Amino acid sequence: MIKLSVVVITLNEERNLARCLDSVKELADEILVVDSMSADNTVSIAKQYGANVILQPFLGHIEQKNFAAQKAANDWILSLDADECLSAELQKSILHIKQSISLNAYRFPRLNNFCGTWIHHSGWYPDAKIRLFNRTKGQWTGENPHDKWELYDTSEKTGNLKGDLLHYSFNSISEYVKKIEKYSEIAARLRVEKEKNYSTLKIMLGPKWKFFTDFILRLGFLDGYAGWLVCRLNAMETMIKYAKTRQYAQWKKEGKQF
Repeated sequence: MIKLSVVVITLNEERNLARCLDSVKELADEILVVDSMSADNTVSIAKQYGANVILQPFLGHIEQKNFAAQKAANDWILSLDADECLSAELQKSILHIKQSISLNAYRFPRLNNFCGTWIHHSGWYPDAKIRLFNRTKGQWTGENPHDKWELYDTSEKTGNLKGDLLHYSFNSISEYVKKIEKYSEIAARLRVEKEKNYSTLKIMLGPKWKFFTDFILRLGFLDGYAGWLVCRLNAMETMIKYAKTRQYAQWKKEGKQF
């Protein structure tokens, strides 16, 4: 049986952390929490679960997760965010795979909760993620703030586990709007650093296509009012990200600070 380190990065997660750690306490051989200097009770809650806590100023989503994975005691990692937890079925799947490991990475679907409603469509499900992996065989990559774990050998097979990763993403519309502002800012600045830009036509039509794709093609209408709201907000995020990128690209061309 493999030894498994459950790794969680945190910042002011006292509302979520206990639920997350409750769901892994029966399968974790180590719990490692890498905390970005929380001002609430996050660290004390982690220690109540016997977690090894490392304080590390935030390096960026990708960089922080790579740092955390390297600090774990074991090569096999289950990487979670504090607002995520394992369903009962997923717990059983991981306990089983610990005894009969055959691949170097496993993915499973993530089910997102928006303001108290589980979103089963709208481009938010199955939202499958690799979160169980052998850290010696890959690393966190992607484009901040959207991280993803990848095998070094991209031709290597990955496994699929049954059960959902439950993501308590947003308790209110206000929380989601704040996320849009934060994530669009990070994404736009990164795009400008990479010399990317968007045309006026792209800014105008891109969000409309995003809404059509999520609400119609990805069956967001089956999620009811919550699905409509999610799809509208996703489209708004697309528009803001594109518009910020265009604005900052112009400022960079003019030599302005941004």
